[in-house]
Amino acid sequence: MADVIGFVGLGRMGSPIGGRLLDAGYGLVLNDTRVDAIEALGGLGATPATSAAEVASAAETVLLSLPTPDVVESVVLGESGVAQGSRVRTIVDLSTTGPRTAKRIAEKLSGTGVTWVDAPVSGGVGGAKAGTLAVMVSGPREVFERLQPMLKVIGKPFFIGEEPGLAQMMKVVNNLLSGSAMAISAEAVAIGVKAGLDAATMIDVINAGSGRNSATLEKFPRSILNRRFDYGFAAGLMLKDIRLCLDEAEALGLSMPVANAVRALWQRTIETLGPESDFTRIVETVEKDAGVVVGKPS
Repeated sequence: MADVIGFVGLGRMGSPIGGRLLDAGYGLVLNDTRVDAIEALGGLGATPATSAAEVASAAETVLLSLPTPDVVESVVLGESGVAQGSRVRTIVDLSTTGPRTAKRIAEKLSGTGVTWVDAPVSGGVGGAKAGTLAVMVSGPREVFERLQPMLKVIGKPFFIGEEPGLAQMMKVVNNLLSGSAMAISAEAVAIGVKAGLDAATMIDVINAGSGRNSATLEKFPRSILNRRFDYGFAAGLMLKDIRLCLDEAEALGLSMPVANAVRALWQRTIETLGPESDFTRIVETVEKDAGVVVGKPS
């Protein structure tokens, strides 16, 4: 009989991750606020649950894929939360919450018999569908080893350390770099277009040279030059992750002026386009300043 895994949070990332686990033969017990998301995976063999606590009463291992730190904390520790499940022994958080939330939840679960594992992921919706996510894990080493077969279904697991919050720190540093690459690449291409360069040619040259980065290699070709802006990650979530990283910088006594400038551009983007806008639309913020349009509809 297949191992049964609990899963709470079936958004843009959670749904394809859950689908991969089902394809690999795992049984899934699911809960989400959206009935349509539950029904979609239910049609593939997953079992719906009416609450997070019910999920955690059906499975010893429960995965979370949720949008914000406060939602994660509520789903774990709140009324009818995962921690109230009768069977759960390990909670694996695939969300991005920042180190302090992870440490706080781990501390509150201490002595309950439930182990908290940070396992934030990177690679976007495409990586979730393909099973190529980078999975950053912090928690007891023996628990990491036990979880590896399952984690390898969704991507490549990296053991970051045993202390709660270390994997979350790794994730927010990663997303600071991702958000910075997106912001500066938007500005660089816009100034080139303003000066008369062709945007597609610029991206080809940059990707053959030393300026290439995740934005020029992936986001521009897939979602920006064609004006689709459909990469699948919300601008508000990117700003949230950058803020989490800067919160940690402040706690460590670091000023990080470049990161603060990046945060300001993302803040302007969600103020004008909304937090749910695709994060590739940061290009439109820069375009407005420059008076240019990058790429063309295809």
